[in-house]
Amino acid sequence: MSHPASHARLLALSILLTVSGGLLSGATLAQMAPASGTAATATPVYPGDARPDAPALSARGQYAVGVRTLSLVRKDVLDIARAATLSPAPATLPRYDRPLTVEVWYPATPSARQAQTTLYSDTLGSGPGDAKRPLVPFTFPGRAARDAAPNATGGRYPLVIFSHGYPGSRYLMSYLAENLASKGYVVASIDHTDSTHADKAAFSSTLLNRAQDDQAVLDGVAALSTAGSGFLNGLVDAGNTALLGYSMGGYGALNFAGAGYADAVLGFVPGGALKARQNGNFTVDPRLKAVVAFAPWGGDYAVKAIGVKTAAPFGFWDAAGLSNIKVPTLFLVGDHDDVAGYVGGVKSLFENAVNSDRYMVVYQNARHNSAPNPPPAASFGLPDEYNHYAEAAWDMQRLNNLNEHFVTAFLNYRLKGDPAAAEYLNVPTPIAADGWKGFAPRTALGIELYHMNAK
Repeated sequence: MSHPASHARLLALSILLTVSGGLLSGATLAQMAPASGTAATATPVYPGDARPDAPALSARGQYAVGVRTLSLVRKDVLDIARAATLSPAPATLPRYDRPLTVEVWYPATPSARQAQTTLYSDTLGSGPGDAKRPLVPFTFPGRAARDAAPNATGGRYPLVIFSHGYPGSRYLMSYLAENLASKGYVVASIDHTDSTHADKAAFSSTLLNRAQDDQAVLDGVAALSTAGSGFLNGLVDAGNTALLGYSMGGYGALNFAGAGYADAVLGFVPGGALKARQNGNFTVDPRLKAVVAFAPWGGDYAVKAIGVKTAAPFGFWDAAGLSNIKVPTLFLVGDHDDVAGYVGGVKSLFENAVNSDRYMVVYQNARHNSAPNPPPAASFGLPDEYNHYAEAAWDMQRLNNLNEHFVTAFLNYRLKGDPAAAEYLNVPTPIAADGWKGFAPRTALGIELYHMNAK
C-alpha cells in the first residue's frame, strides 16, 4: 500500500505532475544543474522521457509524432458480456455490433505553429458500479501533436498494435507508443470494449474478444492504408505487423500468434465460444511478424490464482497450444509478478513456446506493473489506483526507459531487419556489472535477459 510520505517524495522528485489537467510550473520541476555548473532550465517530465541513466535505445527517434483517434466496428459478433448476465443462458447467444476506439501514433510533420504536446483523457477506476474504485476522469500530458499531418518520407512504416490489460485503456502505455512512432512505426492502441477502466464488464468478454479485436484492428488499419483519402493511406505497411500486449493483452497476443486454447478451459466463456480459438480452428495471420508480451496472463499460476484448480498444464494452454507459436516473441516480466506469475506463469510460457525464437526480459523484484505509464497525479490520494500503475521496488520512469530500449531492439531487429539491433539482445546471463550493449557503466542492474532458439 502507498503511504502519504511516499506521495510527497514523488512530488519532490518530479514524477509526472499535473494540476487542473496542465503541467506544474517550471519552477516546481527544476532539474539538477548540468556539468557546466550553470543553472538548468526547468523541464517538465512526461511519461517516457529519458532519465540520465537511460539505455541507448530508449531515446526518441528522428520523427515528430502525431496522434489521432479512429473508431472501428466489428459487425454482428457475440455479445458475451450481455450473455453472461442472462439466466438461464439462452439457446442462442445475443449478438451486436462491437465498437472499438483506437488511438494511432505515427511519424508526423506538424505545422510551424502546432504544439508537439497534447493532453490525453483517461479514467481511473474499475468499471461502473465499483464502490471501492469509482470512476475518476483525469488528463495527463504526452509528446505528440494532435491530428498532425503524416510524414511519409520514410515510406510505409511497420505497424505495431497495442492491447492493454483488464481493466486498462488505449492510453495505458502512451509513453511506449510515442517512443516507437518517433522511430518510424505506426502504433494502433485499442480500447477493448468491456475491458477499459470506464466500461469494465464480464471477464468472459475479455477472454473471448482479445484476439478477435486484434484481428479487426489489423484488418481495419490495413484497409485504411490502401484506400481512401485518410491519413493512413500510404503510411503504414500492415503486412509487417507486431502485436504488443500487456497482461490480458498478452494473453490475447499469444492466442493471436497461434497458441490455441486447451479443452479444459472452454467453459470459461458461455456457449463454448472459445472453441473457435483452439488449435486447428483458426489460422495465424501471415502479416504478424513478431509479438511482445508484457506479463501475459493465462498461465497455470494465473488460473489457479482466480480459484480454478483444474485446467491445462499451462493454464489456458497445453504443450501443443504453446508449440503453435511460430513468430519471434519477446516476453517481459517481473520475477515477483503476483497476477500472471513468474515461476509457473510467464517463465513456463516462455520455455514451452518451443517453436518460437524468443527472448525474455526479467525485472528483479518487480510485480505485475511492468508495462504501464507512471502513476498519474490523480491517483496519488487513491491507493488502489496508484498501485494499478506503480511498482514498489522500481522508479517507473526507469522501468519505462528499459521497456523502450528492449522493445526497440526487438522490433528493429524483427520488423526492420536491422542486424545491429540484435546486438542489444545478446547480453550474457547471469548479469555482469558492465558489458551490456547500450548501458552506461554501473547501470545494468536489476535486469535479466534470456534467449531460446526455436526448436
